[in-house]
Amino acid sequence: MTRTTTSDPPRGRAGTHTEAVRQLVQNVSQAFLGKEDVVTRAVLTLAAGGHLLIEDVPGVGKTLLAKALARSLAAEFKRIQFTADLLPSDITGVTVYASERHEFTFRRGPVFTNILLGDEINRATPRTQSSLLEAMEEGHVTVDGVLYPLQKPFFVIATQNPIELEGTYPLPFAQMDRFMARLSIGYLERAAEVRMLREQQNFDPLERVRPIMDCYELTVIQSAVREVRVDESLAGYVVDVVNATRQHEALEHGASPRGSLDVQAYSQALALLAGREYVLPDDVKEAARVVLPHRLIVRKGTRNVPLTAPAIVERILETVPVPV
Repeated sequence: MTRTTTSDPPRGRAGTHTEAVRQLVQNVSQAFLGKEDVVTRAVLTLAAGGHLLIEDVPGVGKTLLAKALARSLAAEFKRIQFTADLLPSDITGVTVYASERHEFTFRRGPVFTNILLGDEINRATPRTQSSLLEAMEEGHVTVDGVLYPLQKPFFVIATQNPIELEGTYPLPFAQMDRFMARLSIGYLERAAEVRMLREQQNFDPLERVRPIMDCYELTVIQSAVREVRVDESLAGYVVDVVNATRQHEALEHGASPRGSLDVQAYSQALALLAGREYVLPDDVKEAARVVLPHRLIVRKGTRNVPLTAPAIVERILETVPVPV
């Protein structure tokens, strides 16, 4: 895998966290063959404290990726199959009356877990989709006026199929903004797919995945990511890049301040993975490519400009001055 960031030998306490993140990538890649770049971005999103949206066709391993991450972390994993008749209470939980005790009790929903896979999230109604908003942003849910904190860490991997659009509901802009990254897995190369056939002929790919860290160790790594140094000039560079999306003629809406926070956090995770205690401009550029495109709404009917959000982000990165 080609990286745009400079990789230094892990040193000291930061080096311990770097090695742990690299081992996590390698461990998940044992089950998720031929896509180390996708695994790396998923792990970086997790280390940065964000949530992940995977948009791809069925059968490319979206569920396998989520399960391999959960098993690597010895974390609790739950899956929700989103359908048109799914209700918000099916996700968050419901208050029921216990007649034997003559009191109301709260029955927790599947959102109370460490890693939550929301499969085909765009098949649920906007009302049901929005039930995840509070959980993803604030780490708790409110049911019948009572606040219930979620487990830590809490990581949402949502999937949607961009091909079959009948009977689907596009994700609200507010919910798209709560995903730190949107990834596409893609098909395997021929050699990798042949290897997959051979290795999975008699064995479940998850049998190779072993727990290599617990949830507490992950929260320590997430704290270490936030401690990676971001120079004042680079913080300004992040703001300049994000602000350029708001002023670009080809965009109806640019990235929000939450986008700036996510670019910074992902940049810090990239630096940690590279064994550094400081962020470089290349980290910010790579983070912008991953974090910003799905937050942008391209203006319709504009000529002589890039037509896709990734192309617009690339042009912005070419024009915004890099601090020296």
